Amino acid sequence: MPACTSQSILDDVPLTSRFRRSVLPGPEAPARPGGAGRVVAETAGAAVAALCLSVVARRLWDLPHPGFQLCVVAVAVALFPLRRRGPDAVLLTLAVLAGAAPVVGPVAAATAYTVALDTVRPRHRARLLGGASLLITASATATGPSLGAGSAAYGLELGVVLAATAVVMPGLVGTVYGQRARLLRALRERGDAAERARRFADSEARTHERSRIAAEMHDLVGHRLSLISLHAGGMELALGRAAPELREETVLVRRTTREAMRELRQALGVLGPLGRDTGPDVLTEATGTRADVEGLVAESRDGGIAVRLEWSGPDLDGYPARVRRAVHRVVREALTNVHRYATAAHVTVRVEHDDRMVRVTVRNGASHAPSGVLSESGTGRGLTGLRERVELLGGTFGAGALPSGGFQVIAAVPAEPDDAVAGKPSEGGAPASTSAAIDDAAALPREPRTAGALTSALGAAALWMLMTFAIALVYSQPRHAEPPPEPRPGMTYQELEGVFDSPAERAAATGHEPPRPTGTVGCVYPRAGRGHRPGTFTVTRYCFDASQRLISIDRFTVPSVQDTPPWETP
Repeated sequence: MPACTSQSILDDVPLTSRFRRSVLPGPEAPARPGGAGRVVAETAGAAVAALCLSVVARRLWDLPHPGFQLCVVAVAVALFPLRRRGPDAVLLTLAVLAGAAPVVGPVAAATAYTVALDTVRPRHRARLLGGASLLITASATATGPSLGAGSAAYGLELGVVLAATAVVMPGLVGTVYGQRARLLRALRERGDAAERARRFADSEARTHERSRIAAEMHDLVGHRLSLISLHAGGMELALGRAAPELREETVLVRRTTREAMRELRQALGVLGPLGRDTGPDVLTEATGTRADVEGLVAESRDGGIAVRLEWSGPDLDGYPARVRRAVHRVVREALTNVHRYATAAHVTVRVEHDDRMVRVTVRNGASHAPSGVLSESGTGRGLTGLRERVELLGGTFGAGALPSGGFQVIAAVPAEPDDAVAGKPSEGGAPASTSAAIDDAAALPREPRTAGALTSALGAAALWMLMTFAIALVYSQPRHAEPPPEPRPGMTYQELEGVFDSPAERAAATGHEPPRPTGTVGCVYPRAGRGHRPGTFTVTRYCFDASQRLISIDRFTVPSVQDTPPWETP
């Protein structure tokens, strides 16, 4: 038996090409299948999330330009279904729109998740998410003073928040889920390919072992039968002159030997020649056509059997070879049984087929053989073999006696057998552990649809709340706030915002302040800081006249009462 490496086996397995495409880096992954209902549901969910954010923003915050925001939401929702056909352009466009209108954030987040989920190449995915983050930040910064409610700095803060919540976070989640799905798919295909390779190796081993047995039977039994036939021929010639009454017995021995040789060749054909697998792939490419079946019927007629062929439909030459071979085996085995057990019966062979199924029926009536002739009961191995061969192709088989005393064989074979069904080991053949191993390889953890949908909904809700809180944090900051005017003489006390009297500063200035200006009615001493020299601090004094107008601003230093911590001794 020649050695067979795992690489050569895997090269013969059709599934490995798909496995290699899923593992090796390549172009973008194909879009996942999804019907129109799924697209509508996803688009409706993104639109509802954006509208809810718009409602919350209008009620709780001062949302600038609400009409413009809603128009941008409509444009974003219209672009959302195109994210699988043009993921790069749609994501970057939505990033620009989200920077100008923050309520588009949920639509951009859903798009970033989908694009990261379907993008295979890591570098392209990183560049895409990074570019979308920069675009949403730049758009928010540029449109903040005109379309927003604050300055460019406020727009920059809003852009950073939107980049984190609408691009980066959903992009990372989509990347993790996409890599997980691709890894599970690759593992399933790898396990399937390994099991197919193992099955192929087992089939090769069985083929070579059966071929070895066939060769030994041919060399040993065939040689002995050939010698018997040779000696029987010599005896026939010798007895023809010496004992003519024994010549017929010698002729019977020679014919029996020839029949044994023919049956031996048939048995060797079942075992299969070297390099060919057994099961449904034996015989020639021309086996099972209408001419072949008519030949079997003609042979039976020549043997004295009344056989009628009923053929419905065109020839079977357009069907796979294994289907035609199965038809040939059913007809041949059924007619062989008629030859053995019902030679005097009328037989009907019917072949019907359509685009999906090929049906073969062989029915014989009751045999009218003399009562003194007892038919030898068979072992039933021929029908068992037929059942196994038909079921290997995914078909059905039935055989049994008829109430009228006859016998019927019915087989239905699929016109296009499934490869997985045709390769399944039959009963009594290879152990069933191969099929179980394939099922185990394909049964890696699969998340239930309900649990997956619930997890996705909870994750989307959490991201929506996080985005809402982040935008609210930026919107809650004071916008368009101008710094208070610098104090100057002539301003009233009410115009001096943030100037309050500090009793501590007033007490420290007592005895150390310069003379008050003429016309001063009262002074205010706001909180000040330390002086330029150690041991001193600066005091600012605002003096007002009778009309509460500022007439002077004086700054002076006073000695510090205590420069050391209270727990230290000066």
